[in-house]
Amino acid sequence: MMRMALAAMALVFSLSAPASARDVVDVADLVETHGPAVVNISTTKLVKRNAEGFPFPIPNDEDMQEFFRRFFPPGGQGGNGPTQEIPARGAGSGFIVSPDGYILTNAHVVRDADEVEVKLIDKRKFIAKVIGADSRTDVAVLKITASNLPAVKLGDPTKLRVGEAVAAIGSPFGFENSVTAGIVSAKGRSLPSESYVPYIQTDVPINPGNSGGPLFNMKGEVVGINSQIYSRSGGYQGVSFAIPIDVAMEVVGQLKAGGKVSRGWLGVVIQEVTADLAESFGMDRPRGALIAQVQEDGPAAKAGLQASDVILMFGGKPVENSGDLPRMVGMAKPGAKIPLQVWRRGKAQAIQVVLGELPGEAQLAGKSGKTYSRGGLALSELTADQRRELKIDYGLLVEEVAGDAARAGIRVGDVILAVNNGKVATVDAFRKAMAAVPKGKSAAILVRRGEGSLYIPLKISGE
Repeated sequence: MMRMALAAMALVFSLSAPASARDVVDVADLVETHGPAVVNISTTKLVKRNAEGFPFPIPNDEDMQEFFRRFFPPGGQGGNGPTQEIPARGAGSGFIVSPDGYILTNAHVVRDADEVEVKLIDKRKFIAKVIGADSRTDVAVLKITASNLPAVKLGDPTKLRVGEAVAAIGSPFGFENSVTAGIVSAKGRSLPSESYVPYIQTDVPINPGNSGGPLFNMKGEVVGINSQIYSRSGGYQGVSFAIPIDVAMEVVGQLKAGGKVSRGWLGVVIQEVTADLAESFGMDRPRGALIAQVQEDGPAAKAGLQASDVILMFGGKPVENSGDLPRMVGMAKPGAKIPLQVWRRGKAQAIQVVLGELPGEAQLAGKSGKTYSRGGLALSELTADQRRELKIDYGLLVEEVAGDAARAGIRVGDVILAVNNGKVATVDAFRKAMAAVPKGKSAAILVRRGEGSLYIPLKISGE
């Protein structure tokens, strides 16, 4: 039985790489050689609690309040007693990319942390500085004061093949330097809440605490940053996702240079080209990104792009699926002149567009009357042309989705009509309606999507 098991294991790994790949290493050798460059990350955030030990403020939910009363005995001061700050701790993983102490991890690992501690495999500990973090790609750069550190080798994720063996090192559930292995399940995955990352999908067991750790190929090169899992239970269920390292390093360069990321912006709302749509447009097959709306005075409008155009190529690269376009535009520099190939009225045309700059999250929060960020939404009021085209008298166009809104299933291109059955014709009206929703509670958002409408519960987490 042991021989059969070893033979089967050898067969799996022989199928995962070309026979000519002489530099393929054993997982144990990989860990021994490159494991020292993987670090454990601990974060501390001071949170307020009242004298009863409740989180502050107490959740406005009877079941949750009863839970806290049962498991956090009263301190004698009552729910409105004095507050105190106590440390809330989190954990994740990361890896050293240069001997002088630069470390990569996920942005969500260090988000809002008051202190970030990095622990090396030799038990040394350092307080890290967060150089920068980009929530749109979930990449963060840390720096510790040290030298001659072991650093990982970076690989080329474009050369990964589906079925190729990969391995991860991290700290699932706090178990430091744990190693798991599997294969590449798919490449270029788009996730509903993420527009800028072509994820690597694997079946490598990933759990809470693995976030930010490296994904290695069998040459011992880092090809991705383990970022998230798909799960109905909260634990690993066979589907995990990693950020390709080339995408991450593009972000890292900007974060190290200026602490933030600038992205190109086209100013369109797009949708997938289905087989029926391709046939109706006279296309040979479904491909490209169909423009559903063009934002007034945006880069696309100034270049002459129109609703019903299908973008086939961006900067000389084919756009096979609509999800490809946001990544291409986002990775381009604001102000760049980009040649497009567009399908219009039965034939391909060449159009050149000068990209704008995608507003950052802080900018989105500060654009009074145009956008609104609570819950992760960036909104604009419909123009007269948009209202006429959609045959509605009012509504707010969803331009950006993140956080709570992304988790709820609201999409870019949706039109918000009402909050808790109250019509919202302006961004200010939406702001006032959402301000009345307590943290931890949900608002019923009436959304126009395509030809139909649906209600989506948007729960405000308070993040």
